[in-house]
Amino acid sequence: MSEPKARIGLEVHVHLTSLKTKLFCPCPADYVNLDPNTDLCPVCLGLPGAIPVLNEEALNKALMVAIALECEYPKYLTFTRKHYFYPDMAKNYQISQYDGPGSMAIARNGKIALGEKIIRIRRINIEEDPAKTIYPTGSMLTSTYTLLDYNRSGMGMLEIVTEPDLENSKEAKLFLDKLKSILEHLGVCDCEIEGSMRADVNISVEGGERVEVKNVGSPKDVKEAIEYEVARQRAAILQGQKVPRETRHWDSARKVTVSSRAKETDEDYRYFPDPDLPPYEISSDLIRKIRENLPELPDARIERMIKQYGISRYNATVLVMDKALADLFEATAKNYNNYEKLSNLIINDYLRWINDKNMKITDSKATPQHLSQLLELMDKGTITIKIVKEILPIIITEGKMPSDIVTAMGLTTVSDEKLIEGIVDEALRNEPELLQKVKKDPKVANYLVGIVMKKTGKRADPKLVNDIIKRKLGI
Repeated sequence: MSEPKARIGLEVHVHLTSLKTKLFCPCPADYVNLDPNTDLCPVCLGLPGAIPVLNEEALNKALMVAIALECEYPKYLTFTRKHYFYPDMAKNYQISQYDGPGSMAIARNGKIALGEKIIRIRRINIEEDPAKTIYPTGSMLTSTYTLLDYNRSGMGMLEIVTEPDLENSKEAKLFLDKLKSILEHLGVCDCEIEGSMRADVNISVEGGERVEVKNVGSPKDVKEAIEYEVARQRAAILQGQKVPRETRHWDSARKVTVSSRAKETDEDYRYFPDPDLPPYEISSDLIRKIRENLPELPDARIERMIKQYGISRYNATVLVMDKALADLFEATAKNYNNYEKLSNLIINDYLRWINDKNMKITDSKATPQHLSQLLELMDKGTITIKIVKEILPIIITEGKMPSDIVTAMGLTTVSDEKLIEGIVDEALRNEPELLQKVKKDPKVANYLVGIVMKKTGKRADPKLVNDIIKRKLGI
């Protein structure tokens, strides 16, 4: 019996971190490091008589995203009130948009291509973010009390909703990675800021109802939440149980979803046009200016980098999926022209080490000058690739120049032929059977290479070591 198929749709919530003020008031948008409940005004809190005024730059940013995702957009911008009774919205409604009679979202019917597969964008909404909910003594289920920080309340946000075209967790992560790259290239969102990009994940497995997993914080967590939830729903269906329509939350510590409440419908939110925000005309001149100033997007950048630098499509794609990584590569390439070697160093060593340590690229102290000097030292034979790998973490965490590290630690390459010959001769005297073994299997010579590298603290010139060993063993 084949497993029931899954259908997955995403509602991605993106902070417009490039805005200087909130969506409908003059409060500063940079709230992250402020004391709780200090970045507030009557509009943020929805106090009686407070009137919201649209931040026009938010509209410009939303239209940039709409154009980049090949969406349709309306002639007039309209806002609606989405009612729900929960303390993270002090006025008991959220100013959002609704795609229905008399109103339309800022964009709809777009797409993102994942190779040959197209993921359709149903709509994009401009809306305000609610307050941040904090559980001081545990998780949402275990904390003995809850705190609310309204600094985030009223922040400008886009809700990007897909059709249920995704089939598995891998596709969902690829989609989010590409969307993140597009948003960063457009300059609308710094996705490295915690909480700036979150997703609600809608999952239905054949034979069951749609389940929404709320407020998942990263592409990695989205992938894990989908894997858990699809497995949970499939197991229930195969055992003859019903999967009810409900809202669940992702517990990132336990790697499970937990039931929250029955799933609301559109009728539950009682959408209606916001009387404080009249329709706003989207002029053809505004669209023309945005199109003319649209920056280079990821797909175009990948093609250009392949052509300009001659690097592989795989390397170009990995670099461009994180704008900061591609920027680092291109800045370094101005002073170092072995582009394939540079891209391999950034992807295979630099990025891997940062990911292993759960760092952000923005936390790294390695500059283009560091990387170009590091590779030049290797090209000159001053250091080996093993030394490169050894000192790269020091460069990343401390920002020291490679030449200074090499000098201070005495890591220059050993190219003394007599010294290396002596180490090889000593190894053959200690293990005379190696001569016979290497005749049967030339790969045994790698054992000798390892001995030399260990004796020289990984500093021996690899080419010279191999040449000497081949000469000594007659291979």
